[in-house]
Formats: sequence, structure tokens, C-alpha cells
Amino acid sequence: MTTDNPLTRKRIRVKIPKDYHQEPVISRLVSDYGLTVNITAAILGANAVGDGWFDLELQGTDAQIQSALTYLHDLDLQVWDESKTGDW
Repeated sequence: MTTDNPLTRKRIRVKIPKDYHQEPVISRLVSDYGLTVNITAAILGANAVGDGWFDLELQGTDAQIQSALTYLHDLDLQVWDESKTGDW
């Protein structure tokens, strides 16, 4: 069986400001864009007082990943791509 849209993995770091804490930003990457999301690291203050930082591994087709990244950029979130940042 061949597949026209092979799955790829992409690691990103995203900063989610406290203003978005009530929004299901990461959940939407799964439900709206069909990605598998693995949270590999996170920093979120007690009681979610400050901004949250999440290291995510995204798995999906290139088109799904690009659509999800566009969604994050449309929210005006800071997103770092592992392939462009060297070491985090």
C-alpha cells in the first residue's frame, strides 16, 4: 500500500500568552488540523498566571502542519521552528 501524503514530524516551540489560557490552542491542532501532538516540554506558572512555553512535536502531512502553523501565526503567537533556531 502506498501513500501520497507521508507523515512528517516537526518540532516547534510556542509561547502562549496568558490571554489565551482559556482557549484550546493545542487541542485545536489535533481537532481542526488532524495532527498528532506530543508535548515534549512545557513551562507554565502555578495557577497559569503567566505565559506558557511549550515544546511540541507535530506529526501529520506537510499540508496539515503548514495549516496548523498558519493558525498559530494568525493568533499572533511566537513560534520557533527547531530547524531554524539551532539549540533551544
